[in-house]
Amino acid sequence: MTRRFEELDWQQTPIGEVSLRRRREPSLGVEVHEVKLGDEYLMSSLFTVAEVELARLGLAALPDGPLDVVVGGLGLGYTAHAVLQDQRVRSLVVVDYLDAVIGWHRRGLLPLSKALTEDPRCRFVHGDFFALTDGDAGYGPADAVLVDIDHSPRHLLHPGNGGFYTVAGLRRLAGHLRPGGVFGLWSDDPPDEAFTATLSAVFADVRASVVTFDNPLLRRTSANTVYTAVRSP
Repeated sequence: MTRRFEELDWQQTPIGEVSLRRRREPSLGVEVHEVKLGDEYLMSSLFTVAEVELARLGLAALPDGPLDVVVGGLGLGYTAHAVLQDQRVRSLVVVDYLDAVIGWHRRGLLPLSKALTEDPRCRFVHGDFFALTDGDAGYGPADAVLVDIDHSPRHLLHPGNGGFYTVAGLRRLAGHLRPGGVFGLWSDDPPDEAFTATLSAVFADVRASVVTFDNPLLRRTSANTVYTAVRSP
């Protein structure tokens, strides 16, 4: 039987104290995995619909494979796992700033860890995704780059990430995409017209899709946004 609450790991990281917790949600009768940064909740396995949709919507905009995909932000692994469900995918590189998060998966602490670590197409890279984008990315040209790191283009985990969401930053990102490649971004905020305009200054086809899901804790429907932007062919 699952314990009501268990802290699976706690580590001091460059951005603060990060912890992985597993608990039983009595109102739903399910096991929940959560990540906290200090006192702030970063992610929960209760709410993964938009993370999966980030992969689905991003890859849906691409032609037949083989496809080489990059995911910025490993987290609980739901976006990466959804990418690997697409049989067109030839390779997947997952970049995460926190070595602790990569270690959780290598130690098999999360429900999707085994599926990710045992798939030969999947490779983890410990590094700063934004810094890699500004310079030598450490991976070849990609057909899709899917990012789930900050809360939104306006609500950042670190102020230094802000340059990525500018025209100049997005142009650098587009340089790592093949012609016709797709940039996908998860956001916790509603569609942002100013950011959509910024994307449109760099990419040919830009869409902001609202993804709704049931929020049993609040007893209402919640929503995230998934942006997709296609590089001109």
